[in-house]
This record gives sequence, C-alpha cells and structure tokens, in this order.
Amino acid sequence: MFDLPLPIQPSPRSMRPVPSGATVASDSSLPFALTRTHRTPAALLSGTAAPVVVERFATLADAMQGAFELAEDNGSDAAPQLLAILDCDQRLVLAGAASHGAVAWCHPVANALEARAVVTEAVQLRAQAGRAIDWHEPELAQRLRHRADLLDARLVDPLWRAFAARALQIAA
Repeated sequence: MFDLPLPIQPSPRSMRPVPSGATVASDSSLPFALTRTHRTPAALLSGTAAPVVVERFATLADAMQGAFELAEDNGSDAAPQLLAILDCDQRLVLAGAASHGAVAWCHPVANALEARAVVTEAVQLRAQAGRAIDWHEPELAQRLRHRADLLDARLVDPLWRAFAARALQIAA
C-alpha cells in the first residue's frame, strides 16, 4: 500500500474527460479512488453529496497523476473543482483543487490540535457564507464555502497524514 515510486512517473494509459454526474466502471479492488465532489443543489439538500469516483488506481502516485490528467482534460476555462484521493476504506488520503490544468494539493494537518483549529475555521467560514447569502452576496458566499472546503481538504485521515505530507514533498 505504501508504494510511492520515486520519481513519480506518468501513467501510460490515457484518461478521457468524464461527463458531469457520470461514474466510471473500474476495478473496485484497486486501493485508491480518485473522486470529485458532487455538489448539485439537489444532492446538497438531500444529504447525498457523496464524492463521485472518477477512477481507481493501484498506487497513490498513479492516483495523483490521474488527478493531473483530469485537470488538464478539463482545460483552463473550467471552474475549480475539489478532487480527493480515498483509500479502500474511504479514508481521505489527499485532496486538492483542480483548476487551469493543474492540481493544488492541500497539505494535511500535522496533528489533532491543528485539525480542530481547521474545523473551527471552516465552520466559521460557512457561517459567514450563510450571512453573505442573507446579504444577497452569492459570489462572496461561494468563495467563502470554497475556502472552507479547501480547509476541510486538509483533514487527511491520521493513518495517512505523514505519508501524504511526504508524498507532497517528493512530488514538489
């Protein structure tokens, strides 16, 4: 499972853009799932805003490469989207924002104290977003919610925190 090759090599297979709302039938036995958020208003209201699996990968390095390829396929005009890599037990391994053909990975929190501070800040940002909606400022509310989502993306599962931080150092 901890098989990040050095350096990260590009994958020989090609990824194609995935239509919005579609899922990819792939080998569910592969341990890493590249996901994107499913944030349609209906999904948010119904509580079913679970991540959509784009593709599954054998290694974290392949999943990171798949995220870059997905970001490139979406082009530079597409709205930023949050991508996450989950392990076979649905634990967050790594997450980042894909936009302009690149992925900006969020560095994981280092410990429980930092995680609590991140959660507190994200809750405050979402409360501010709610007030911005009340003030008829939907663009401001959207930016605040996006910042809160990026903070949540740092909440990597404790099992993966050190490994994800090291993977980002190697990738840099």
